[in-house]
Amino acid sequence: MSHPNVVLFDVGVGWLGRGGRRQENLRPASCFLHPLRSENPMPAHREWFNRQFELGLPPEAMAEIIERLRGTPARLEERLQEPPPQVLIERYEGKWSMQENAGHLLDLEPLWEGRLDDLLAGARELRPTDLRNRRTDEANHNSRKSEEILTAFRKVRKQIVLRLEELDDSQLAATALHPRLRQPMTAADLFFFVAEHDDHHLARITRTLRLASNRSIRG
Repeated sequence: MSHPNVVLFDVGVGWLGRGGRRQENLRPASCFLHPLRSENPMPAHREWFNRQFELGLPPEAMAEIIERLRGTPARLEERLQEPPPQVLIERYEGKWSMQENAGHLLDLEPLWEGRLDDLLAGARELRPTDLRNRRTDEANHNSRKSEEILTAFRKVRKQIVLRLEELDDSQLAATALHPRLRQPMTAADLFFFVAEHDDHHLARITRTLRLASNRSIRG
């Protein structure tokens, strides 16, 4: 039985045929159900570089931040594991594909770990990054298997989480200036920023999935 506001994804059969015609004999066990609410479309996505952050979080906030960081690989896997490969690599609105967004999260893990190193070494300012994101643009993540990206991300994120769980009180109190925001950050502030960045790209993936679904419905 079909539902008017549901798109069925199936890796083996495809989600919708050409012209928007629904495929027959979709396998329920491998279907991904994505709700479409045309009467309540997703709001416009916030631009990351326009965001402002209220920092100065207490050290006690680190426990909750760690759990957010720990959960990102599972949420990312949930988003990418069901849509067909050709859907994962399509671009919409001139933005990265779902798979490129996932690859971008992987690309930035060395930056976050390096900035943690800066904090613990007593640096006055955190290391900068390439604000044009050329590493992700040049990485050709769409040519990779999504499973490779997800496995690599889970591995490096686990390393960061393990390091954060070992921080002592003096390390949690250390501060360094963020190079773009020009705000001092503790480890809790820095990794709150990282968790917000994770959510930003997970939301972008969800929006891209919605756009792909709507385009398929319209045919």
